[in-house]
Amino acid sequence: MPLQAAPPAQRLRPLKGTRILSLALNLPGPAALMRCRDMGATCIKLEPPAPAGSRAGASGDPMGLYNRTAYDVMHQGMRVVAADLKTEAGQRALHKELTKADVLLTSFRPSALKKLGLEWKALRKQYPGLSMVAIVGAPGARAEEPGHDLTYLAENDLVTGLEMPPTLYADMGGSLMTSEAVLQTRILSQAKGKGVFLEIALSDAAGYLALPRSWGLTQTGAAVGGGHAGYRVYPCKDGRVAMAALEPHFSSRLGAAAGLRQSHPLAMMTPEAHATVAAFVAGQTREQLDLLAHTQDIPLFTLA
Repeated sequence: MPLQAAPPAQRLRPLKGTRILSLALNLPGPAALMRCRDMGATCIKLEPPAPAGSRAGASGDPMGLYNRTAYDVMHQGMRVVAADLKTEAGQRALHKELTKADVLLTSFRPSALKKLGLEWKALRKQYPGLSMVAIVGAPGARAEEPGHDLTYLAENDLVTGLEMPPTLYADMGGSLMTSEAVLQTRILSQAKGKGVFLEIALSDAAGYLALPRSWGLTQTGAAVGGGHAGYRVYPCKDGRVAMAALEPHFSSRLGAAAGLRQSHPLAMMTPEAHATVAAFVAGQTREQLDLLAHTQDIPLFTLA
């Protein structure tokens, strides 16, 4: 019997008892905080006051202004407090929370952290048990450079035409690295008996996601770059199909269904295989292809 995902009440909550204070805005920080919340952390966020003239309940986080739905999903179950960190009142609110926090999460440039009195050297003296995870655009000396998800994807060869990427890969990859870093700080701080500092760069997240491309796995003509006839997106009678019959046992079943004379892995890389599979799929409806997947155990997904 296959293993089932544990119901929410039984899931492991490795961050239970950990208190995270976040100053991070936009997407990567709140998405990371959302994951930490799901791992049991108590999450508090300080964000700028809403712009003057905003309606009641408005957010000072840009995400809350341009996509309230995303903002609300990411901030469920956590306390959000408006605080202008450039004022004395905002600084008092900040340090009140820092005295109780285990981890501080930020997404400012190093120069902004310095202006706010949040450099790691100063913080670790004042709060020895506090750890810090700092999200930046690019690592090291490049941390002051302006950038966003799209530019980090572009520099890692993940923008291949004029179309916009279908999701925010660097931001979401960065959020995963950030939540991982929070876990690392808890392990390390418990071992060392003091807080630790970790930096997460969104450009590094894009670079990590780009590794298969840099290795040649997804370049044009490679097996998972369109070179294998069993691993492509094809048009069918009433839509499209994402075909993923890559392994020999899958590709042989697809080849047999399509009428290929040979369907071993190398044969599936030939023009004949591509033409035969394309012609076969073009004559099928989505319903027929779904049935093929079910009866022949072929990995595919049909799309409108």
